[in-house]
Amino acid sequence: MALSDSRGSRSLLCSAVMLVVAVMLSACGSPASSAPAAVEDTLAAGTAGENALGDDAAGADSLGKDGAAPSSPSDVDAAQEGTAAASERVRFRPVEVELPDGSIAPVEPARTVDAELVVPENVDHLGWWDGGAYVNDPFGSTVIAGHIDSAEQGVGYFGRLLSMKVDDVVTVRGDEGELAYRVTSTELIDKDVLVAGSLAFDQRGEHRLVLITCSGRWRPEVHSYESNFVVIAEPIGLIQ
Repeated sequence: MALSDSRGSRSLLCSAVMLVVAVMLSACGSPASSAPAAVEDTLAAGTAGENALGDDAAGADSLGKDGAAPSSPSDVDAAQEGTAAASERVRFRPVEVELPDGSIAPVEPARTVDAELVVPENVDHLGWWDGGAYVNDPFGSTVIAGHIDSAEQGVGYFGRLLSMKVDDVVTVRGDEGELAYRVTSTELIDKDVLVAGSLAFDQRGEHRLVLITCSGRWRPEVHSYESNFVVIAEPIGLIQ
């Protein structure tokens, strides 16, 4: 993957079991139709007392403990029906980056056109690769790229990347919050190495922030720098 550059045609190369239970009821006594005649007579006469299923006993059976009516099937179903819990993770599109010196730059979505990541022409604006991770996603790279300079506009905002070092803190903001990242590595990489399948663009593994700009020797024959400067940072946590 390449990044378009603002100096002519310069380019920046930036990847149930269903459980079925059968309940078998075996005969534990005589069928109801064969009850002893004495019991039948007692039930028919309504003189059963406490041992017969009279009105008082039936009323007691229809109540639960403490006289409360048992739950109906519909009540049980409603109680057992779960609802999805709201996610506590906040993920958002980056709209602003703040570097350790306190400087801030706006971030715009950047799409790939013919395998080239087209970042904003304004060298003080940055481009977020919309094919990558959002800020604070559980995994993958949030890739933000920008120009180092321009023949017409001078030094770009990401010229500051060249002075960054390990343990520096970068803050990325969005409409839903802001997340601080700690720099874990800085590296000058040949453009032929920094491709869409590299770690910088990898969408697997733990979440990380990847900042990219041009660097190295200017090659006028191809209107491009020979290398990219890449900063990788890990999330520290959301800023309240």
